[in-house]
Amino acid sequence: MTAAPADLLIEQPATTDGAALWRLAKESRTLDLNSSYSYLLWCRDFAGTSAVARGAGGEPVGFVTGYLRPDRPRTLLVWQVAVDPAHRGHGIAAKLLDGLTARLVAERGITDVETTITPGNTASERLFTSFAERHGARVTREVLFPAELFTDGPHDPEVLYHIGPLTDSTAH
Repeated sequence: MTAAPADLLIEQPATTDGAALWRLAKESRTLDLNSSYSYLLWCRDFAGTSAVARGAGGEPVGFVTGYLRPDRPRTLLVWQVAVDPAHRGHGIAAKLLDGLTARLVAERGITDVETTITPGNTASERLFTSFAERHGARVTREVLFPAELFTDGPHDPEVLYHIGPLTDSTAH
């Protein structure tokens, strides 16, 4: 893996990024694709707990979307992470995740990160376990949603990865 480009900018998404986030999710071929409307809403209502990576021309080349759990407001639930296929292998997903969590540690005092990963999604498993290692956090795993709960067709179970507590190294 080569380093993320020096001119990569990590910032909050704007509603004008919604279409690009939808495209990146679609091109990932691993994420559940939601409606384009939902990405617009996400960029409006959850911009503060999400991040977009912009390339040299300002175009979105990756994103991470998340929200603070209502019953655990110091826990960030990461909903989706995607990087443009042409920009993969440069650490952009890790930089997005590190940047977002550092911002939320400072602004919201988050202490934990959660996400769900389907079995066999090796890239996501590596992303989140390496994130935990970088931040001195423990990882626990348990099935959150078994396959039979999904009524819209065949779906693998969703395994909850709970990462925390985060150490001070998160705010680097």
